[in-house]
Amino acid sequence: MSPHTLYIVILVITVFGFVFDQWVNYLNTTTRSSKLPEALNGFYDEQTYSKQQDYERVNYSFGLISALLSFLAIMIMLVFGGFAWLDEYVKLYTSSAILQAIFFFAAIAIASDLLSIPMDIYHTFVIEERFGFNKTTPGTFVLDKLKGWLLASVIGGGILALVVVIYEKSGSWFWVLTWFSLSAFTLFISYFYTTLLVPVFNKLTPLSSGLLRDAIEQVASRSGFSLKNISIMDGSKRSTRGNAYFSGFGKKKSIVLFDTLVNEHSVEELAAVLAHEIGHYKKKHVLKGLLTGIMQTGFLLFVLSLLLKSPVSALALGAAVPSFHISLIAFGILYSPVSMVLGILLNFVSRKHEFEADRFALSLSQPGALQEALKKLSVKNLSNLTPHPWYVFIHYSHPTLLQRLAELTKSENM
Repeated sequence: MSPHTLYIVILVITVFGFVFDQWVNYLNTTTRSSKLPEALNGFYDEQTYSKQQDYERVNYSFGLISALLSFLAIMIMLVFGGFAWLDEYVKLYTSSAILQAIFFFAAIAIASDLLSIPMDIYHTFVIEERFGFNKTTPGTFVLDKLKGWLLASVIGGGILALVVVIYEKSGSWFWVLTWFSLSAFTLFISYFYTTLLVPVFNKLTPLSSGLLRDAIEQVASRSGFSLKNISIMDGSKRSTRGNAYFSGFGKKKSIVLFDTLVNEHSVEELAAVLAHEIGHYKKKHVLKGLLTGIMQTGFLLFVLSLLLKSPVSALALGAAVPSFHISLIAFGILYSPVSMVLGILLNFVSRKHEFEADRFALSLSQPGALQEALKKLSVKNLSNLTPHPWYVFIHYSHPTLLQRLAELTKSENM
C-alpha cells in the first residue's frame, strides 16, 4: 500500500469514527421518556425526574461540542501535516530517539490539555455545579491538574522511554519484551494502586469499628473472603456522587468506600454493595479482567510490530524520515476500529460479570437491600434510566439499572 492510499484510509477511519460515535450518541437521545419507569416509583419525584432529563440533554449538547472540537483538532493535524511538522521540529533539538519521542508526545499532550481545560472547567463549575454534583474548589482543580501532569511526566514518560529503548535495541523481539515489561508494570500497579496512587489525589481513612465494619466483615467471613483493608475515601472533596470499588490481590486486597456513599445508604445497603464487590473477586472477575487486559496488550503490540516493519505509516502522515513516534500516531488511528470491536466484546463480558456479582450478593445480603442501594445511587447520580440498546451494547460496561433490577427480582423469586 502506498503512503497516499494509507493516508486516505487514516482520514476515512477518523471521519467514520466521529460520525459513528455521534450517530450512536444521537440514538441515545431518542429513547428519553417523560414517563418514570414503574420500578423507580417512590424514589423519583416529578421534579427530580425532570431534572434528570434536563441533565441528559445538557450533557449531550456539551459532549457534542467537545467531540466536535477534538475532531476538528485531529483533522487539522492530519490535513495540514501537523504531525510531520512537529516531528521535524523536535528533531531540530535532539538526535536521541528517546528524547524525540518524549518531546513529540509531550507537545501533543500539552496542546490537547490546553484545548480541554476550558471544557473541563465549564463542565465542572457550570454543568456539575448547576445540577448539584460539584464540590471541587478552584484550588483542588488546579492541584489535580498539576499532580496529573507530574504523574504523566514521570510514569508516562518513563514507560515511553522504556518502549523506545526496547524498540531500538531488540529488533524482532520488540513486541515480546515490551509486552513482558508492560505486563509487569500492570501487575505492580494493580497490587499497589490503593496504597501508592490513590493517596496522591485522595485521603484514605481506615473504616472505624462499628455496625458498618461489623456488617462488612460478616459478609466477607461468610463468603470465605479474607479482608483486612477497608477504607473510606474523601470523594466529597470533588463530587456528591457515591461509589465503591475493590482493588489489589493477595495481601493487598482492599475495599474502598466513598464517604458520599456511606452518608447516603443504610448499613444493610452498604453491606449488599460490598457483597457485590466481593462477588467479583470470588467469581474471579478481577483476575479474568487483569489477564484479558494483558492478552489484549500483547495482541496490540504484536500488530504494532508488524506495522513498524514498514515505513509507510510514517510517510503517510507526511514524515520525511520514518520514526517510531510518528508511526505510533498512525497505528493508533488505524487500530481504533479493532479497539472498538474489542471494547464491545469486553463490555459484553463485563455486563455478564455484573449480573453474576449481583446474584452472588443476594446470598450474603438482606432481601431487597442491593436493589434499594442501586435505586438510590441512580437517583443520586441522575443516571439515564432508558438508554438506547445500541448505546448500551457499545458503551456500557454495566447493565442498565432496569436490567439489573429485573434480574435481581427474578433471582430473589427463584
